[in-house]
Amino acid sequence: MPRYFNATQIPFTNKAFNDAEKLVSRNFRISEGELKRKRYDVKTLAHLEEHEIKEGAFAHLCKYVYERPARSFNADKESFDFYRICLQDNIILDAVERANSFIKLNPLMLYIATHELIHVLRFSNGEIDFDASVEEKEREEAIVHNLTKIVLQPVKHHDLDIVLDCFSSSFNIYELFN
Repeated sequence: MPRYFNATQIPFTNKAFNDAEKLVSRNFRISEGELKRKRYDVKTLAHLEEHEIKEGAFAHLCKYVYERPARSFNADKESFDFYRICLQDNIILDAVERANSFIKLNPLMLYIATHELIHVLRFSNGEIDFDASVEEKEREEAIVHNLTKIVLQPVKHHDLDIVLDCFSSSFNIYELFN
């Protein structure tokens, strides 16, 4: 049976994404409004479609292409990319629970939110192809992890340092708790 964020954990998730938006915007020197115009949303496990669920990941990024009908008879259809950050509540909660208070939900969510927003920014700016090869995606993960560490540097908090240390190790934080 999947586990979902409860009513007290959802506000922490929302705060993490609000804080991450500010940090990412500041670091990449864009306005928060410009980041929000990158067309993305965040959904928790309870609201995901089956194809948006991914085992072994804290979050999964999906890309959709929306086409609007043309406004006039001779005009071309307008289309745009839309990204959905699909939080895998059960994986996140399992990691926090298995860590026995070693990893806290708030700093882990801030890391995840920052990491995923950087992906959205890089994909929407065309810095990497969303449908890149597995090798390219692995390189992209390393780049985004390093950028995430840089973006989170201004945040001075012991619990966040623990999360960053876990992600900086030779193992994946998810593997650490499985």
